[in-house]
Amino acid sequence: MLCLRSACVESKALLTFKISYNSLPASTINLLSSLNHIFCTQYIINLPPSHLLSLGVCPSSASIFPYPSSPIDCVEAHRVCSADPLCEALYRGLELCAAEAAVSPLGEQAAAECLERQDDLLAKHPALSTCKCQRGFRKEEQCLRIYWRVRLLPGDDELEISPYDDTLMDTRMASLVAASSFMQLDGENQCLKAAQDCGLYEKCGSLRSEYVLACTKRVPGSNRCNQHKCHRALRRFLERVPEEYSLSVLFCPCTNTLCGERRRKTIVPSCSYQEMEGLQPNCLHQQSFCRRDDLCRSRLADFLSNCQPSLLTTSGCLKDSAGLCLRAYAGLIGTIMTPNYISNSSADVSLWCNCEGSGNQWQDCLRLQRMFTHNTCLRNRQGIHGTPQPSGQHSVQEHLCRVWAGGPKVKMGHTSKGGRE
Repeated sequence: MLCLRSACVESKALLTFKISYNSLPASTINLLSSLNHIFCTQYIINLPPSHLLSLGVCPSSASIFPYPSSPIDCVEAHRVCSADPLCEALYRGLELCAAEAAVSPLGEQAAAECLERQDDLLAKHPALSTCKCQRGFRKEEQCLRIYWRVRLLPGDDELEISPYDDTLMDTRMASLVAASSFMQLDGENQCLKAAQDCGLYEKCGSLRSEYVLACTKRVPGSNRCNQHKCHRALRRFLERVPEEYSLSVLFCPCTNTLCGERRRKTIVPSCSYQEMEGLQPNCLHQQSFCRRDDLCRSRLADFLSNCQPSLLTTSGCLKDSAGLCLRAYAGLIGTIMTPNYISNSSADVSLWCNCEGSGNQWQDCLRLQRMFTHNTCLRNRQGIHGTPQPSGQHSVQEHLCRVWAGGPKVKMGHTSKGGRE
């Protein structure tokens, strides 16, 4: 799974492991038992039935609980629509409406006509109202364009519904959270280690070098970087590099300012985060510009959907998935709404904007700001990559990787001095 990325597989698809009972020490079985709500959907563990029932782990004969069915992709939904001349005509009419709205706000009559076309289209082809998109896929932007065309004048509630399909991503991120929770903090600069690990994996190292170059190179004849190219290179890095590498670079835990400075500078904030002049725009103006771009407003909607805080869940997130919030936050990097750490001495983050000049929308502006600065769901993400474990204890991720790959088995108990068996 996660740990097999460089050595075993390249695909981002979820895998099913078959692990024999004899290959797992008792301590690992106990850990799997405590995390059975995660591993039930990911692992087939060939244990005797008596052990399966006592541990609450899914029996292999049950074929594992099936994943929830994914909603139809918007590109596919539009392909079906385009085979029907009436459906395609209604969709093209909405594209004209969108083109007009991009130039200036639609008048009352024009807006009413466009909404009527939208209602007729969705009544004719309801799959377009429920379709979703996949992050980082080749046709992502085409898919998002379709998603928003059939929501021409979305209400505030629709602007906070993610257009992305997280059916499988939720399970994958939960597994990443579980594996990361066993990471050892031993005083080592974890951000330096994460960067070194990234460099050892060819794709991570090359795409990281690519965005660093794009974000530090000056436009000829000026002292400015090309922020558009910088953002595009950052998105490529985050979309194409496996999360166990990219998120470790972004969210490495720090115990000193040297580590904190490396973490803060990871995304080259002098180009990707702040304006060269150092002046902060108004947050609502920034949000307005973002919502004119299909990709940016999709990433913002994904963040607002998956990072809504709650005091009633263990993760601090309304959706009770800190992993999805982690991924949604990373999805904003490389857009006009790029967030970052605000200092070398804390894990606090913020947008590069303020609420000056917000007038009677000051509360709305403050609410947007606080989604980053005072968000328990987002703040808890830092613990995902920073929970200490007893000295010398190896992660479940490392152990399962070695077992699956046929390498030496790691004992999950005490080790000798130096952390080796």
